[in-house]
Amino acid sequence: MRTLGMVLLSVVVLLPSAIGQTALDPALEAQLRQVFPAATAFSPKQSGPPHFIAYTGDAASRTVAGYVFWTTDLEPLERGYDGPIKMLVGMDTRAVITGVLVTGHREPYGYFSVDLPEFARQFPGKDIRDPFRVGQDVDAVSRATITITSSSRAIRNGARRVARALLTPPETGQ
Repeated sequence: MRTLGMVLLSVVVLLPSAIGQTALDPALEAQLRQVFPAATAFSPKQSGPPHFIAYTGDAASRTVAGYVFWTTDLEPLERGYDGPIKMLVGMDTRAVITGVLVTGHREPYGYFSVDLPEFARQFPGKDIRDPFRVGQDVDAVSRATITITSSSRAIRNGARRVARALLTPPETGQ
């Protein structure tokens, strides 16, 4: 009887992850929705490169709408003034940023640079082929250029890495 109980417990615990159907933490799902508001559902974290899949449609007819990733997963060596800046980034299947959410940093001047809502609001709608250069297409904040430059580079490079791995290049028209 004890062996049967252990087998059943193992099945209950291991089966969801074996078939790839684990439930997302509600706090994480809320963050995913912030950076990809058009999505109706998200996958558990995938590998190669680490990402979440954003879906639209109902459970019977889901369509991949894009991807969400942590910058620290894809660009772990990218650092601000005082360490990594952890951001969640959404990108649709056309390689356009859907949202950015700064979730953690140790920047001494973060409260007026990456913490400002204006920092994250400048990225939705930005094509990943844009330069992401501070002072050109990314707003600069005085005394926080290391933080802003590093954060912008992490968003750009992470999105480009996800795009290379998961998106089909657009037709060139030739």
